[in-house]
Amino acid sequence: QVQLVESGGGLVQPGGSLRLSCAASGSIFSIKNMEWYRQRPGKERELVAAIRGGSVVYADSVKGRFTISTDNTKDTLYQQMNSLKPEDTAVYYCREVVITAPTMMQTQYWGPGTQVTVSS
Repeated sequence: QVQLVESGGGLVQPGGSLRLSCAASGSIFSIKNMEWYRQRPGKERELVAAIRGGSVVYADSVKGRFTISTDNTKDTLYQQMNSLKPEDTAVYYCREVVITAPTMMQTQYWGPGTQVTVSS
């Protein structure tokens, strides 16, 4: 039932900005965690930012540059990325963790990803 679709990726020069969006459907927004991951070339997929239990967490590599946010009226997750560096080049993925009552079981869903390339 859950479907995620990312958008907003593209090519940008170092120091530039992009805003990623993740449109979510088929789940209850208020009882799920929303997260951004990325996979750099030749590296493992890694957590970038997350909203979990009302708290926000960022990877050390993006603190002060990236901002995760939501628009509950649209059930959409955003990631504003500023001061981009070549090291930020990656495929960025949206991840949703649905928490289901009464057992509080957690189920994860992934979007197909969007490419971000930072290059001069």
